Formats: sequence, C-alpha cells, structure tokens
Amino acid sequence: MNRNIEIKARIASVEALLPLAASVADEGPTLIQQDDSFFACAQGRLKLRQFADGRGELIFYQRADSAGPKTSFYQRSPTESPDSLREVLTLAHGVVGRVQKQRTLFIAGRTRIHLDRVAGLGDFLELEVVLAPEESEADGVAEAHALMAKLGVVPGQLMQGAYLDLLAGR
Repeated sequence: MNRNIEIKARIASVEALLPLAASVADEGPTLIQQDDSFFACAQGRLKLRQFADGRGELIFYQRADSAGPKTSFYQRSPTESPDSLREVLTLAHGVVGRVQKQRTLFIAGRTRIHLDRVAGLGDFLELEVVLAPEESEADGVAEAHALMAKLGVVPGQLMQGAYLDLLAGR
C-alpha cells in the first residue's frame, strides 16, 4: 500500500492561511468540492469520494487516531460511476457517515497541503507528506514538522481522528 505522514489541525480560517500556504507551495491553489461517504469496515476506513465533475474514487486507509504526525497506509481506485458504486457499497456494508467539504489544495514538493472547510465543523489544515517505498517515516515526520512551523501551526491545534469522528461527536 501507499504511505504518507499526515497531520490535521484546526485553523481560524482558510482565508487566513491561504497566503502562508501559497508562500511555501510549488503548485496551487486548486479548489475541489468533495463529498465522502463512509462505509462500515472491519479494519481501517472505507470511503467513496465524489467530485463535482461526477468522477469519484474509492479509498481504503488505515491510520492511528492520534494527534500529531502519523503514518497513513492507503489505496485508491478511481471510478467513473460513483453513484452506482455508492448504492452497491451501501447495500453491502451500510453507510456510517458522510463528510462534505470544500478543499483548497496546494503542493509543496511531495507534500499535499489541504485547507478544508468542512460542512458542520469549520476550517482545518491537513498535511500529507507522501513517502517513497524505501523511505523512513522519520523523514516524513521531520518534513511535516518543518511545514507546520512555516505555516504557524502549534501542537495545541492538532486534531485526533477523522472528520467523520468529529461530526459524530458533535
């Protein structure tokens, strides 16, 4: 499976962080509407992500629900039929939740910087440092910490769990 090092942090506002993210990025901003349906899954998480243009991708991932940089193992499979795939997965596994967000994506080297406005929750920053197969997790953690410092993210802003968990806990 693919691996990355991730952090999620609560931020005051997407607009406030836009200039800082742009200053460290090589690419972006790209605006993306995402509608994620989560399905019952015995280990890890299984979600179907649908984009505004009608495309989608099925994503399976496993990661700890701790605050701070953590390793995420993931696999993605694109689909041109997300609506029918959602119906099949709902029948087979049941939907456990849905997360809708507007994402502003920047790329800084190999790191995806997500500025997310999540319906019902507010604004967040996610960093995903993509690791090469032979690379140590420590390299990705160091890169995540360096970007956090450049973006002004402090440990008290770091979040545990997924957006789905936060929505369920409201």
